[in-house]
Amino acid sequence: MGTKITFRRPDGKEAAGYLAKAGRANAPGIVVIQEWWGLQGHLRSLRTRRLRGAGAGPLRRHRRSLPRQGRGWTRDELAQLPRRDGPDRSRGRLLLNKASVKVGLTGFCMGGALTILGACRIPEISAAVCFYGLPPEAVAKPADVKVPLQAHFANKDDWCTPQAVDKFEAGLKAAGKSAEVFRYDAEHGFVNEQRDVHDRTAAELAWERTLSFWATHLDGQ
Repeated sequence: MGTKITFRRPDGKEAAGYLAKAGRANAPGIVVIQEWWGLQGHLRSLRTRRLRGAGAGPLRRHRRSLPRQGRGWTRDELAQLPRRDGPDRSRGRLLLNKASVKVGLTGFCMGGALTILGACRIPEISAAVCFYGLPPEAVAKPADVKVPLQAHFANKDDWCTPQAVDKFEAGLKAAGKSAEVFRYDAEHGFVNEQRDVHDRTAAELAWERTLSFWATHLDGQ
């Protein structure tokens, strides 16, 4: 079972999160960034079942309180992150658990975009998995990715469009980055079981690939 937690943000205010501990010692940690609408019951149970059950922990969901609009943060708001957080705060303010051997970062939608940003700017993480989120190139270029990255996108997505995904993947390949990019014949948000766009087949395949990726880059030597 997980536990609701609070922690201090860089600006001194408190933020809420959810912590699930692994069932073994020296397990890797995984920081999870939620979709823009927050920490839903589905996400708590999914992350506890999928990640803690696979031996990963602690699992911490990080909340930010920047403005949001529509489905998630706008591209302009994402572009403001470096200026709002400052050069140091934008890199490592996800409260990574230092007791873990390695730490992974993952996120969905808005959280997916921030996962890629983290893969570019947070030296404490060892690997990252993005679900249907892309930051603007002005904030995080494919060539800036510094850790192994796996990304999952939906072909029927009007935000992370197939064209945008193709461009991002091409940038990763051109820069020689260690990355896996997967596409699914599904809609944006297909992993979320509480939404009518949920696609069980695509979600199960994405999780299978994700757990294999974590096993390689977090549990592997």
